Amino acid sequence: MSAQEKVARQSGSDQMHEAVSSATLLRTTESQTSAAREKRLVALSSVIAAVFLTGFKLVVGMATGSLGILSEALHSGLDLAAAAITFFAVRIADRPADARHLYGHGKVENLSALVETVLLLATSGWVIYEGVQRLFFKWVEVEVSVWAFVVMGTSIVIDITRSRALMQAARKHNSQALEADALHFSTDIWSSTVVILGLIGVSLSRQFPALRELHHLDAIAGLGVALIVIYVSMQLGRRSIAALMDAAPAGAVDQVRAAVAQVAGVVAVENVRVRGAGAGLFVDATVRVTADQSLAAAHAIADQAEAAVRAALPGADVIVHTEPCPATRAGDLPTSL
Repeated sequence: MSAQEKVARQSGSDQMHEAVSSATLLRTTESQTSAAREKRLVALSSVIAAVFLTGFKLVVGMATGSLGILSEALHSGLDLAAAAITFFAVRIADRPADARHLYGHGKVENLSALVETVLLLATSGWVIYEGVQRLFFKWVEVEVSVWAFVVMGTSIVIDITRSRALMQAARKHNSQALEADALHFSTDIWSSTVVILGLIGVSLSRQFPALRELHHLDAIAGLGVALIVIYVSMQLGRRSIAALMDAAPAGAVDQVRAAVAQVAGVVAVENVRVRGAGAGLFVDATVRVTADQSLAAAHAIADQAEAAVRAALPGADVIVHTEPCPATRAGDLPTSL
């Protein structure tokens, strides 16, 4: 084969790799745009749901004079604040990189999840304090009315719908902010259920004096729910802090090594670094190629390695650097890292 034919073949190969890379980049961009739109819509629907629940409980509580319902309105107000934080967080996180934020704004999601974790822990702390007070130190008269059951039942239906939608979107798009919001709505389901149990216990204790201790049912159930929320919140908070500290997602480094090692022309994979930012991943790696590879061929290998990583970790921002293999004599190539 003549030198001109080799150059022509290499040029055609480079053009093919560039076309594949461009097509992959276009699909990734379209996917990211669709994901951003879906995340914003589900976050906005949560804000609307929280506004409705807060307003509904506030109106009914003021109309009936029920302190319990007014307390639930305050709880829903806290959820409204959390939902608003999530909405603005996903909007900011999906902004492209700029001159000051070269890696984008994805970590806003992790920060949002951490803030919501603190809110959940604060709420759980208040529930535990109030539960202990009601069990041992003070008697609280619980008001039982039809409106109380209507409000709590409506709240449970809406909270179940929203928490499922949020969790599905969180898992689909790897969004800690949406996951934290889903957890907020899930705690509302538990707390509303506890309120209903408390109302039933109070009704039974009034009708049957021998069951007077059922008056404490809501406090006991509330303590159990608070402990569950604390455990789940701590898990979410730990993951949020890990992401803010640039901890590599579990198994990501091994996935990168395995994907790149399958690329033809790669002799060794070194210096793999993976960090998360919101729903995104940033991957850097160095690959060793034989010293006789041309610059164009080495570049093509790097492109293929980047494509392999994107296939293994969809949506990842990947940079692969090539280095000549440090062979000291002919045929002396490294076989491992």
